[in-house]
Amino acid sequence: MADPVASVFNDAYIAEQYENFRRDPGSVEESWRQFFRLAASFGGAPSAAAASAGEPDQDFARRVVGVSRYLNSIRRYGYLAVQLDPLGSPPPGAAELTPEHYGITPNDLALVTGASLGFPHLATGNDVAERLKYRYTRNLAVEFVHCGTEEERQWFRALFTAEQLTRSLSTDEKRALLVRLTEVDGLERFLGRAFTGYKRFSIEGTDALVPMLDAAIEESAAAGASHVAISMSHRGRINVLARVMGKPVDHILGEFQGRHDHLGDVSTGDVKYHLGFEGERVTAGGTTVSLSLVPNPSHLEIVNPVLQGYVRAHQRNPAAPAERDELSVVPICIHGDAAFPGEGVVAETFNLARLRAYRVGGTLHVIVNNQVGFTTDPTDGRSTRFASDLAKGFEMPVLHVNGDDAEACVIAMRIAVAYRTKFGRDFLVDLVGYRRHGHNEGDEPAYTQPLLYEKIKVHPTPRQVWGERLISEGIVTQAEVDATDAAVAANLQTMLDKSKADTSGDHTDFAAAAPAASPVRELTAARLTELNEGLLHWPASFTPHPRLAKQLERRRDAMGDAGGIDWGHAESLAFASILAENMSIRFSGQDVERGTFSHRHAVLHDVMNGSEYVPLQHVAGSRAAFEIYNSALSEMAVMGFEYGYSCAAPDTLTLWEGQFGDFANVAQPIIDQFLSADRAKWGQDSGLVLLLPHGYEGQGPEHSSARLERFLQMCAEGNMRVAYPSTPAQYFHILRRQAADQSRRPLVLMQPKSVLRLAQASSRLSDLSEQAFQAVIDDPTGAQKREDVSRIVLCTGKIYYELAAKPLPPDVAVVRVEELYPWPHADISRVLDLYPNVKDVAWVQEEPKNMGAWSYVAPRLRGSVGNALVIRYIGRPERASPAEGYAQAHTDEQARIVADALASPQRPSGARRASGVMKAV
Repeated sequence: MADPVASVFNDAYIAEQYENFRRDPGSVEESWRQFFRLAASFGGAPSAAAASAGEPDQDFARRVVGVSRYLNSIRRYGYLAVQLDPLGSPPPGAAELTPEHYGITPNDLALVTGASLGFPHLATGNDVAERLKYRYTRNLAVEFVHCGTEEERQWFRALFTAEQLTRSLSTDEKRALLVRLTEVDGLERFLGRAFTGYKRFSIEGTDALVPMLDAAIEESAAAGASHVAISMSHRGRINVLARVMGKPVDHILGEFQGRHDHLGDVSTGDVKYHLGFEGERVTAGGTTVSLSLVPNPSHLEIVNPVLQGYVRAHQRNPAAPAERDELSVVPICIHGDAAFPGEGVVAETFNLARLRAYRVGGTLHVIVNNQVGFTTDPTDGRSTRFASDLAKGFEMPVLHVNGDDAEACVIAMRIAVAYRTKFGRDFLVDLVGYRRHGHNEGDEPAYTQPLLYEKIKVHPTPRQVWGERLISEGIVTQAEVDATDAAVAANLQTMLDKSKADTSGDHTDFAAAAPAASPVRELTAARLTELNEGLLHWPASFTPHPRLAKQLERRRDAMGDAGGIDWGHAESLAFASILAENMSIRFSGQDVERGTFSHRHAVLHDVMNGSEYVPLQHVAGSRAAFEIYNSALSEMAVMGFEYGYSCAAPDTLTLWEGQFGDFANVAQPIIDQFLSADRAKWGQDSGLVLLLPHGYEGQGPEHSSARLERFLQMCAEGNMRVAYPSTPAQYFHILRRQAADQSRRPLVLMQPKSVLRLAQASSRLSDLSEQAFQAVIDDPTGAQKREDVSRIVLCTGKIYYELAAKPLPPDVAVVRVEELYPWPHADISRVLDLYPNVKDVAWVQEEPKNMGAWSYVAPRLRGSVGNALVIRYIGRPERASPAEGYAQAHTDEQARIVADALASPQRPSGARRASGVMKAV
């Protein structure tokens, strides 16, 4: 007998799906199963005439399809009908939320059974529609149909058709929520009275953020978390510090009064609404949870990748650092509604979320949505309807909530944590509120948003809204609401009085010292040879590329008396020796597994089956982890991630390499705000290593300079180290020194390109086993001509080999300055003292005069050589662009610089000579 339902479908694709459903219902997605169950159970069958003729009954098909599409549209578009704005602007709505849009009526819905729609306890389709509207259009505006898997979408359907996580708060929970909102609101009002005119960037209007974080911490702990780490910008940060993180309120009050002694070893400090904090709390279930709020500058979203790296480091198993537990540490990233779509680092960080190098098992995101950015309206700040729409491009579920509905806000975080626990992916909650004051408390917002602020002026606070709701529900009385508020205010006043009476620690000076090197373990030649052999073995079943295998085999020969250890070889030996001492290594950046210039080959690929083998993950006897990853095509987010990782992993040498050194300028905020100033501002330490290929080889303006001058300009207070090593052995030693160093400051290394395999630059085994890093390297022929030398040429890096390739005049010695910061004053003075007849010192560089090291070197060099000698500059003249784009112009300029450096000062090499003279004083 023919199936009457089959006759309805004349669309080939639908017919195919239906046939699959008939054979095996589990073979099609739930939405199709629901559709076909609906068709089969629809009151009234297709007309007999149509069925006997084998033709579709158009009216029956219209009703079946219409009912299915209407009910699915409630799930899909219901969020557009939720009242999200606490200030009353109506939701946009959608025509798709009406049955008429699909050509059906309530009568058609009445013909459908609830059971056929998956609601056996409901009688008809009308009942189902009302149930769905209650779930999807009332207080939780959820967007989930864009999620990448049917499993996720079905999870949301099940979630919103049963109580589960969407259950209402209990009476006790509602009372506790009132107390919490009173603590939040009370702190802001108290600070406003006690410190009138002070900036605090209050949370008022989005007060529900604090109980949302409370809920996230409680739910995460119940799911197995022992640590919750949070990032946010300045808006509401003081309240989060006090009410969520547990920072003592008397410390915050002291900061408003100018006392900062509790902040510890920082030199210049930062404003109170940028500071981080480490705390802990005991949850209702008795679990102790560590809490971290990472410091953040005013660059709003720039902290996002830093948090991700910080969390990944903390997820490691201390006993087995190659293993991680993603449920153990939960990241919560708090955004602003203008910054979220406006700052590119948000999208860059989202793109890292599911990559093996950077995943953390999902981040909980909250947009603190003020509906205005400083003075900019949303219509001028984004091209999308919602501030959160960017997240949908990364298949992230989004839940919008009204900031005045504190219960919905708490429920939203329950759902967010449950989703992360289930799927290990990011979830976003859009907390729609308002900003009670201007951008800061001294700003007048009515100048630019007069109508908006007329509404805000008369709108009750979230505490008042929630209190009135509980009064209407008979849970509390007005007297109880007022008493709670008075108790919070009295407690704050007591703390302020105590704080004012305490005059200790009004001001503290912290002296900053240049980083002191820690002792580095010695390595014998035999031990290095043993490590090298281990790196040249792979499983018998593994087949590396034959040409690469030959290249690697030459590393065995390079360990002999003839030498020939090149840059990549020295690096692998340094890494192996560090791992052998049980210090882990993490290394990422664009194409770092092979190396931009094909010099590293840390990851081998089997030419037969594509499998991978990483020799450095098999160092004999090592308990440390070695991670190396090709990164996404991002500098800012990836460097930020590695910075955060480094801060949280003092047991790991963390490195980031730029494809070319100048690409680091895309990550400039990470360098400016975190790497260079973190200790001075926040007392935070990082040992991150930046490897920046640098050198002038005619590759043009964007592939020559790593902008050495920018790093040197930022050097002060021992905040970092900057070096430009010229040999593989020097690179080997400085990596090992960095790994051993307990002072944990970033290391910025200018890296070679053409020198990577230069025979003249290679090192011997004895250079690695018998020497240490040298901040200054004397001329290798200097010992034979001490008395004859009257001119010293100082340089760094690659230019040395171009100078050394020419015949040196007998009165010239070429000395390499390998480390620029800290400035090696004593070493330079010591080397110059070896040449008693020096009259002239020249600084030679490839970079233009207004770039490179010269501006930094000039005043320091005068201090090192004294006033008796002439100091000359030799290099490119001041320029707007770092390097020539034309090959011949580059060649001519390089030749001119080398000739000028070796020529007598009285006989310049040509008219285009660019030099400067600092005469003796």
